[in-house]
Amino acid sequence: MKILYFARLREVFGESEQLSGMPDAASLVAHLRARGGKWEEALSGPFRIAVNQELAGMDARLAEDDEVALFPPVTGG
Repeated sequence: MKILYFARLREVFGESEQLSGMPDAASLVAHLRARGGKWEEALSGPFRIAVNQELAGMDARLAEDDEVALFPPVTGG
């Protein structure tokens, strides 16, 4: 699956990466946090997840051909 990072997460992690074997969003986030350092720090704050351009929860099931985006919450004004 393709993992995309936006806003402050993109500044920390870069644009994107490929991962496989993640059954759901919670497993993906746990895997990324387990990298430690900047990964654990950045993903301990608030962020949202979208799977195939639709907002999703941590229980969202993931498939190998999915596009998963991680981004901080957006506020309007």
